Amino acid sequence: MSSLREFQCEICGLVSENPTRWFVIECGDQKLSVIKWDLTAALSPTARHFCGEAHAQVYISRWFESICTPPPRHSLRTL
Repeated sequence: MSSLREFQCEICGLVSENPTRWFVIECGDQKLSVIKWDLTAALSPTARHFCGEAHAQVYISRWFESICTPPPRHSLRTL
């Protein structure tokens, strides 16, 4: 008996049973890894799934925006 697995794109919600051209992104606060579709990586609890390069790029941009905010103005001064 085989197990049917479906994956859903984090951006558009597209669901696929055969996501061969998809991407997996694993990320944390300090590190982001982009992986061409790999079932083992996709099953990781920290994995996010994307139906194509464009949607992976959307997520990467959002990740950078959330991490790379400018420092407060007062921290730029030198005494």
